[in-house]
Amino acid sequence: MKCLDIIELEKKIEVLDVGAAAIAESPVYKKLIEIGLSNLNAFEGDQRHLDKLKKEYGDNIKLFTEFLFDGSTQNLYLASPESGMTSLLKPNDKALNFFNGFNKFGKIEKIERVKTEKLDDIKDLPLIDFAKMDIQGSELEVLKNGLNKLKHCLAIQLEVSFVCLYENQPSLGEIDLWMRRNGYIPHCFLDIKRWSITPTIFNNNFRNPGNQLLESDIVYIRDPFNLELLNNEQLKK
Repeated sequence: MKCLDIIELEKKIEVLDVGAAAIAESPVYKKLIEIGLSNLNAFEGDQRHLDKLKKEYGDNIKLFTEFLFDGSTQNLYLASPESGMTSLLKPNDKALNFFNGFNKFGKIEKIERVKTEKLDDIKDLPLIDFAKMDIQGSELEVLKNGLNKLKHCLAIQLEVSFVCLYENQPSLGEIDLWMRRNGYIPHCFLDIKRWSITPTIFNNNFRNPGNQLLESDIVYIRDPFNLELLNNEQLKK
């Protein structure tokens, strides 16, 4: 008998992925989708990535093309699709020039005006159990405008920056304070990215990092000291 047979979930785990185009990694929830334990609700507004997502997940993905933010109209700064640096926030040239290669990674090819939506205003989206967000600096704004959809969320994976690459981008410290105030604690870092500083290059490869921290993915979980606030189904998940 497997652990999943013992747990006997009544409903599938509802996964939310905002900025679902996986540029260089496989998402942590992928196995859950493959074994039929989860539903994937994915947001990707960049049209250049949609075909890849549909091919990757087929009928296992519910794909939304809205840009999530605060419901206002914003500039969309389009970088090359391979860079993963397209954002609703304007790149900070000083920060990009601080790190080797980022003045090219963050080069803006086009600027478009887009209407954003609040996460809470997406009617076809169920209440979420696990959320992953990688949207180049807009994560905190989406969280603030998604409190209802995330009210049952048990774990949240966020890309956070030690050095902000975009103007008005919240830092790790700001995000961490907000998460703690809303009932979450840090669980683990999935990776910690370091990068070489201009003009220092190690072994003739600017991708070889020094000590300077750049960014990381961090997972937050519901405060384990208040488990009485969770129902049985949440505890199983």
